[in-house]
Amino acid sequence: MRLWVINKNWVLLGLVTLAALSSLFFLKTEPMQTVANPTKEYVINMVTGEFKTTTEDGREIESYRWDPGTITIPKDEKVKLSIFGVNGKEHPFIIEGTDIQGTVKKGEETVIDLHFTEAGVYRLICVTHASTDDNGPMIAYIHVN
Repeated sequence: MRLWVINKNWVLLGLVTLAALSSLFFLKTEPMQTVANPTKEYVINMVTGEFKTTTEDGREIESYRWDPGTITIPKDEKVKLSIFGVNGKEHPFIIEGTDIQGTVKKGEETVIDLHFTEAGVYRLICVTHASTDDNGPMIAYIHVN
């Protein structure tokens, strides 16, 4: 008779455990939407960078760059491009094929609102460092798909 009580307790414990585990299956693990129409805000972060070295004859050379050098954004989506100035005093820029222009300054964040309606490749060009003669080219490529 005692054997039946032990087995009954094990069965009862097994059923309780099974009920607890099965309730976990039905719990929602994703956050619930609390806004009727939430808007997604796409933010891409970029920094200014610099490569510097000394040649064998003792001459110092440097080159500035945007990092990352290539970004991809969706067509017809609003995107914020946040650029933080790390190297170089300032970098006045244009985005080729648009009216967008501005300046990134060392130690500051510059935020640009982007919205491309045409797919293609747009170049972000620092006009101070546009060629190798000016420690460049400091060009980033914006791929719009």
